[in-house]
Amino acid sequence: MIAGSISKITGPVVVAAGMTGAKMYDVVRVGAQGLMGEVIRLEADRATIQVYEDTSGLMVGDHVESTDAPLTVELGPGLLTSIYDGVQRPLPVIAEQSGDFIERGTVASALDRDKLWPFVAVATAGTDVIGGDAIGTVKEGQTIVHKIMVAPRKKGRLSWVAPSGEYNIDTVVAKFEDGTEMTMTQRWPVREGRPYTKKLDPTTPFTTGMRILDTFFPIALGGNAIIPGGFGTGKTVTQQSLAKWADVDIIVYIGCGERGNEMTEVLTEFPQLDDPRTGAPLMDRTVLVANTSNMPVAAREASIYVGATLAEYYRDMGYDVAMMADSTSRWGEALREVSGRLEEMPGEEGYPAYLATRLASFYERSGRVETLGADDRIGSVTMVGAVSPAGGDMSEPMTQNSLRVTGAFWALDTSLAHRRHFPAISWTKSYTLFLGQVRGWYETNVASDWVSYRDRAMFILQKETELQEIVQLVGPDALPESEKIILEVARMLREDFLQQFAFDDVDAYCPPLKAYWILKVILAFSDAAVAALNRGVSLRQVLELPIRDSIAGFKTTPHEEAIKSMQAFTSTLAEDIAGIEVL
Repeated sequence: MIAGSISKITGPVVVAAGMTGAKMYDVVRVGAQGLMGEVIRLEADRATIQVYEDTSGLMVGDHVESTDAPLTVELGPGLLTSIYDGVQRPLPVIAEQSGDFIERGTVASALDRDKLWPFVAVATAGTDVIGGDAIGTVKEGQTIVHKIMVAPRKKGRLSWVAPSGEYNIDTVVAKFEDGTEMTMTQRWPVREGRPYTKKLDPTTPFTTGMRILDTFFPIALGGNAIIPGGFGTGKTVTQQSLAKWADVDIIVYIGCGERGNEMTEVLTEFPQLDDPRTGAPLMDRTVLVANTSNMPVAAREASIYVGATLAEYYRDMGYDVAMMADSTSRWGEALREVSGRLEEMPGEEGYPAYLATRLASFYERSGRVETLGADDRIGSVTMVGAVSPAGGDMSEPMTQNSLRVTGAFWALDTSLAHRRHFPAISWTKSYTLFLGQVRGWYETNVASDWVSYRDRAMFILQKETELQEIVQLVGPDALPESEKIILEVARMLREDFLQQFAFDDVDAYCPPLKAYWILKVILAFSDAAVAALNRGVSLRQVLELPIRDSIAGFKTTPHEEAIKSMQAFTSTLAEDIAGIEVL
């Protein structure tokens, strides 16, 4: 066992002497209270350690002991519905032990070791298995079947498999001929991505239920996106909406350095939300990792790796997982603080020079993959990271380096938020690189002309931006009626399509087919209005028809009813406008 003593303390960074034999990223226990830390630099016999807890009270000469293992998480039944801190300590259990504040040196098992799980064996003795093969299943919650898998890189022949029954997670459920025993759990180092057989092209869209994202800026299952925006633009509400409505099997939500009151809202609301897909509690398929802004900064840096590993574990079972990181900017600040205490050469705005590399290695853990194992499972991890640029400055390093490695940019606009337009995602600043990959799915499952309607709507919104500059100079009356109708249609697109009320029972979620029909109705109104103007009808006559009010009501009409109504409405709309007499 490797043991040393503290020779220097700088905030959460501790230098220990006498640590010959220690390895990079080994977990160590520091001081009499056994504070948890991680080796981040080695020089001769001196190890530099970032401590995941408050270092107040530590003294030079205090004992340091290495565990001879990297930071790992425990994986097994019971992860879902759990609420962890940044190093996978269960917060409800800690609250029972130490009250509202985490006492230093607190140790708690990540999983309930006493709970009995209904194990169902699916493998038999004498079977040859490889990493990723399931030897049994456990029903976790009402909707998720948890596969008890052979650990990656392990293979062999089973000599014994436990009969189906109720066992706790430490019960041996299988034995190999080489004498190795297997329980329901496995451990994995958080900074190492879990292996897979092959990464697949992302061609199936990550359906969010938000019209602006699903129609204008879609991403694919296994893709990644960032949501940058200033204070009050709705990053957290947007991510919570994605967590509730995204068409995935598992949600991993990481509150990384956010304010305590925001995380309290998440922790109290999520357990009360009903899953719109199943009617069961949403927490049944959710894992929460909470590391608030007043928690130790070093644990914040580890929290997103913990979340990524939990997401990959369920991906390996063949599930589609959405991982929300709120916010990666706070993670970057933790990197910057630790880097400063290490006296490393700073890069732009004080961030470490390796910021881009760390971001890339994190987002690269997303993807749609063919998992390990003999049964050809396909799973995915889709990552959505919120970015909180200071003052809304999109040119700062976290936003710019995230842009380089992610496939979609959902930019939140402060001016839209001030006008109470939510979601406040800017259609002029945002973009996606996944449109070509998911286009085939939309044309097959929604409508063959989906892309043409999307492109027309984007053109009108961009044209409105140009016309608004003229309006601000000379006023709207200077525009010809052919351009006034563009402004009117753009207003309908903004108010009747892009705006969405996250707390409305119907409008909180909009399926892609309904979004397509709302878009089609608005553009059909545009075509009919232009035709009427061409034969001499005034714009005022067109706008006096009650058609616009009907279109505005479709988004809050129940989905199936709205789609049927819009199909009939589209066929009569042109006739109604064509019937206007020229004055």
